[in-house]
Amino acid sequence: MRLRILLATAIGLASGFFCWLLMARLQLGAGDFTWAIRAAQDLLAHRNPYSSPLQLYPLPAALFGLPFVWMRPEIAAGIFYGTSAALLAFGLSREPYHRLLIFLAYPYWAGILTAQWPPLIMASAFFPLLLPATLAKPQIGLPVALTRLGHLGAIACAVVLLLSLAIAPKWPWLWMANAAHYERFVPLLVFPGFLLALALLRYRDRDALLLVLMAITPQRWFYDTFILWLIPKTRRAIVWTVFLSWLPGIWRWYHTPHSYHEVGRWSVCFIYLPMLVVVLMRSFGSSVKSGPQT
Repeated sequence: MRLRILLATAIGLASGFFCWLLMARLQLGAGDFTWAIRAAQDLLAHRNPYSSPLQLYPLPAALFGLPFVWMRPEIAAGIFYGTSAALLAFGLSREPYHRLLIFLAYPYWAGILTAQWPPLIMASAFFPLLLPATLAKPQIGLPVALTRLGHLGAIACAVVLLLSLAIAPKWPWLWMANAAHYERFVPLLVFPGFLLALALLRYRDRDALLLVLMAITPQRWFYDTFILWLIPKTRRAIVWTVFLSWLPGIWRWYHTPHSYHEVGRWSVCFIYLPMLVVVLMRSFGSSVKSGPQT
């Protein structure tokens, strides 16, 4: 337990410091987490959070932003991302420590540049009381919730959802009106994303279901795909998927995407399809090990 806490704390502090440093140096404020803080500030001031068409987050995100409204934005971003990383690392360390290698994946570092939600949403897969975080960014949160939801997690989500409705009963309609402005790609609809439907061959596998659900949800950038690193479990699978994930990162370094569809194609080819191989090969390996019945 001491080693788990030590590792989680080290990863959280390093991630939080690096996120804070980027926000401060590049003058990005709180990055993407700004919208959660701004929604919380609007609620405290009795303003409509969705008066700005750029507010694309559901109201539960504002509840996560409440503890940070009095902080400097870059400090808030660092604490948010560092805490998310620490919780994820602590959850992952329940299993063999090589699973911590997922922090080397390019989508994790793409997320740290703008203080994104995937690490906290992934941490909710290990801690049911964190599952309400999936409501803050449902396009990547629902695949996690639907594959990890238990009684305690369901109750926690229901409480947060009911609280948000009690605060602002009309927020779902206001949010959906703004969500029409969300620029996105759907992995399944980006060539050759149709191949991801092959994961349904292993529909009883929770990771296969997670992959399918992620493939049909709208996404915007590479950081959203970090959720998929809940799938690989072995050291080899993690190392190879991490390695391939950096090909879009290198491409992005030298090339400015012309559309989100282009981002989607690189995500599908070098992140989604390798995860499909992991799912299918895992099932194949299990069949081989079981051998013929005698």
